Amino acid sequence: MPDSNIITIYATEWCWDCRRARKFFDRNGQHYRWVDIDDDEQAEQFVKGTNKGMRSVPTIIFPDGDILVEPSNAQLERKLNHNRIVADHSLE
Repeated sequence: MPDSNIITIYATEWCWDCRRARKFFDRNGQHYRWVDIDDDEQAEQFVKGTNKGMRSVPTIIFPDGDILVEPSNAQLERKLNHNRIVADHSLE
């Protein structure tokens, strides 16, 4: 279900943590796909399947396959910085 070339955020509009994660990605100029699980039953089932039956949001899928569930801004920053370092080394 996730797009393998872009970060996918499974979320809801009413969730404060989801809005915080979106704001974090926006501030950092990071492209992402926002999927509201309240509007997409298949996305909701994906989130539940990923999180042992729980509607835990945000559930964020990264292009490398890593999944972060309800991450803090610090966790998101570490993930993004790690990806940038890996990308920089691939140019050498």
